[in-house]
Amino acid sequence: MKCPKCGCLEDRVIDSRSSREGAAIRRRRQCTGCDGRFTTYEEVEYEGLMVVKRDGRREVFSKEKLLSGVRKACEKRPVSADAIEKLVELVVEAVTEKYEREIPGRAIGEKVMDQLGKTDHVAYVRFASVYRRFQEATEFVSEVKKLETFK
Repeated sequence: MKCPKCGCLEDRVIDSRSSREGAAIRRRRQCTGCDGRFTTYEEVEYEGLMVVKRDGRREVFSKEKLLSGVRKACEKRPVSADAIEKLVELVVEAVTEKYEREIPGRAIGEKVMDQLGKTDHVAYVRFASVYRRFQEATEFVSEVKKLETFK
């Protein structure tokens, strides 16, 4: 692992522990060149997992893309970075448990909306407006009314 301070490629692991409820391993490292310390995370790579889009296209599943979308929905909202990561972990866990090779994009979107509805209503509406591609104001109002089911 390359040291972020000096660029040295030699380090030693000084601590390892389970992180994110067992979804990752957190490793504390010390550079042998500058003695600087840094943290790395090791997690499962969902290699070969494809998302089937609405138009039938397929693309490689990206946890980072999912995380980015949820972060945008939660922008300037009182939702912590940890809560966002846990939400994404729950979604990833749920869809990878149910689907092995191909995941319908709608399954991911619906699971995200379910979790956001329980987390932050404004973030839910933001995500829903992009995911559902609202064309009319009535569609927006209808989605806002669904929030009452999350109380």
